[in-house]
Amino acid sequence: QWRTLARKVNTHLLCLHRVESKPKAQSIRFVIFPRTHPHQPIITMKFVAGLVALFAASANGFSVNTPVTSRVSTTSLQSTAWDIASIGRSVRIEGQSREHWEFPDPNQEIVQVCIDSNGRPVESLIELWIGPDWTPMKVKAYTEDGMMRPIQSLIGTRNKAAAIDINNTGPGDFPLNAAAAYASSQMAAQRADLLTANTGRYIEGGAVHSVNFDASVDSVQVLLYTDTRQLNAQVELLNGPNNFKQKYEVFTNNGMLNSLYVVFNTPGSGNVVRVTNLAPLEFPCKAFIASA
Repeated sequence: QWRTLARKVNTHLLCLHRVESKPKAQSIRFVIFPRTHPHQPIITMKFVAGLVALFAASANGFSVNTPVTSRVSTTSLQSTAWDIASIGRSVRIEGQSREHWEFPDPNQEIVQVCIDSNGRPVESLIELWIGPDWTPMKVKAYTEDGMMRPIQSLIGTRNKAAAIDINNTGPGDFPLNAAAAYASSQMAAQRADLLTANTGRYIEGGAVHSVNFDASVDSVQVLLYTDTRQLNAQVELLNGPNNFKQKYEVFTNNGMLNSLYVVFNTPGSGNVVRVTNLAPLEFPCKAFIASA
């Protein structure tokens, strides 16, 4: 076959020579040897050697000299302080069902609540009960991914014997895991420190306030507060134009005694926290937003 291919070259014989100019850089030089006589025999070994050199050079051209490094996920890990297994009694709540936790100690005021799932969406309603028929605070919470972005909040009991009721408002095939317990002193101090860290943003009724965060921020803490007036507001975590990944909607008759404190996990880039005051104009609130 090589001899047949060589006979098709009537005037010239193409040979390949490899020239090494640098230790790791190679180039190919084409040299053309003319035939002195049309019937001169062609040395097919040189022709085969040239093709082998060409194939070897082309294979080296596709080789990679730099080492390949494995990709590292940028998804932030959950803090152990918000690990649902370390908070307290955790309960699996099926869709369209509910569970409650009792907190009878009036000397403690802050309750830590965490809700997650196995990666499915979570729709829940968190209620604070004081007495048999008084619910001074309600929080509607939604997250697109209960594993990547769990629901994390601190709720005040007004130093009274109270109960926390968690209702899974999602469909029956979307269960969730929930836990609630009195918060540690370090966790309660985080909320108090956020109030003194900055002056906050004054948001009138019907107004909207947004804050952008870069990819280096793993989590964001938000505190909504009023001067004893009612608090009716919505906090969203956006990733893209109007593409909310997580949302809280709160209503309480006293935004000082029951301020809303939530923590967002913010993996990746393009995260925006948006606060909307749903109350009328005469019910403003203050928003304290900072990286956790």
